[in-house]
Parts: sequence; structure tokens; C-alpha cells
Amino acid sequence: MAIQFDRQYRFSAGKAGGATFEVGQENADDKAALHIYFNVQKVDVESANTSKITLWNLNKTHLATLNEKDCIVTLKAGYNSTMPLIFVGAVSHIETTSDGADRMTQIEAIDGRIELRDTYVSLSYKGKISAKKVIEAVAGQMGIPVTFSYNATFGDYPNGFAFVGAGKTALDKACVPTGLAWEIQNGILQVKKRGDTMSREVFLISPDSGLIGIPRKLTEGAENDLDKPKHGWEVIYFLNGAVGVGDYIKIESETVTGYFRVHTVEHDGDNIEGDWLSTAKVYEV
Repeated sequence: MAIQFDRQYRFSAGKAGGATFEVGQENADDKAALHIYFNVQKVDVESANTSKITLWNLNKTHLATLNEKDCIVTLKAGYNSTMPLIFVGAVSHIETTSDGADRMTQIEAIDGRIELRDTYVSLSYKGKISAKKVIEAVAGQMGIPVTFSYNATFGDYPNGFAFVGAGKTALDKACVPTGLAWEIQNGILQVKKRGDTMSREVFLISPDSGLIGIPRKLTEGAENDLDKPKHGWEVIYFLNGAVGVGDYIKIESETVTGYFRVHTVEHDGDNIEGDWLSTAKVYEV
């Protein structure tokens, strides 16, 4: 069974190239870390992941940093010293209010917000150019690292490639004709075959590895006459930030056993009360 004791988190914030702070370490006096609640939602589509994070009793320096324009927040969470990165994004909204005798700060953040909002690219290539080179050039102008799936293949543009406009649109133009899809996950541009995964790794979700309750059957209708309905499951398990959207998982339970692909995943937790949980919607491979 997954471990739910010795839960650990690290939350950091700061503007790129500027001062940062980190909270989550145990206090030397009472051994308690600052109270945190987090909800992270990730989707396997070309739209941004989001998070809502609440922290209690941040100091004035922390609050000043969070209120800086384009502040970047990072959240790691797990057990013992194993704390996978579960979110990176730019603050989109922040509000501090009183909560009894405490001060409560609610933070909303968006993965890739700055890159998708601000970046305009200008590209011009004559003659044959690989789609991979185009994607790398777009990522470079967006100022974001890029990784490619283990089996991604790239076509060529035989007559060159030219574009001026939003980075998001440039990525669409470079990926779609070659059967690729892109997404930003934890501040990294990921490019893979549409409907595929970044790696071959398979994560096991079973009662022995943290599965909670009984998976719930899902059916998603076809978007058009050429598609088939998708069948899958909603599974809830103890927080595992290593499992991301697009990953392969194997479910082993009394009601279902098989291989699936993660379509969405939500991480939810409070370090004072309740379990830390992940909820994933997965569909048949």
C-alpha cells in the first residue's frame, strides 16, 4: 500500500532571474511545515495545465515576491525524500485574506502562461527544412526547453517554412501536418505522435501500489462519424506525481485489468488533514 505518512512538499516562487523563496521544510521549533492545500489539473490536449494552491501565514517578503509580475511557482510533493515535480507555472491570480487568526493566500497559476501569452516568433527558411528543426526554432524563440517522444517522426517541408505570429500557432502549423501533437508539461514543451506517449514506461496502479476503491467506467462519444467511442476508467490512488498525462498505466483490480493511457490527471492534497490523492481518467490503448 502506498505510504501516506511522512508526507513532504516543497513550494518555491520567484521571478525568472530574480530572488526566490521556498517553504515546506519542517519548522525547527514545532516540526510542522507551513499549512498548504493544492489542486493541480493536467490535461492531454494543447491547452495549459492549471493549479490552485493555498498557503497559510506566508511572511511579507513571500507575499511581495508572489505579487511580482510573472512570478513562477513550483510545487513538489511526495513521501519521505521522494518528491516528484507536480507543477510549474506563472501566477495568474493571487489573493490574501484572513482565516480566523491566520493569513490565507490563494494562488492560481498556469503552466506555460508566459510563453503562450507573450511569445511571437518569426521564422523563414528556404529550401527543404525538417519539421523537427522548425519546432526547435520555435521553442528557442519561446525560451522553453523541448523534448521529443521516443518514437516521434518528422517530415520535411520541401519548399521551406515561413511564419510570423504567436508561438502557439507556429507550433500548430509545424506539428499538425506531420501527425504530431504538442503540450507544455511542467514548463517543458513536449512533442509526440498524436494520441501516443512520451516514453515506453508503464506505471502499475493496483491496491498494493495505492489504488483506492473501485475504478469507475467511462465512455466518451465519438467526435465525428469516422471516430469510435473511447472506453476507459476513472481511477483514484494515493498521490503519485510521477504519473503524468499521456503516460501508460496498467490497472490491476477486481473489476478491471489492462493497459491504458492517461488522458487527464488531478492531484489534490492538504498537509494538515485528509489523504493526498491523484485522480486519473484513462482510456484503452
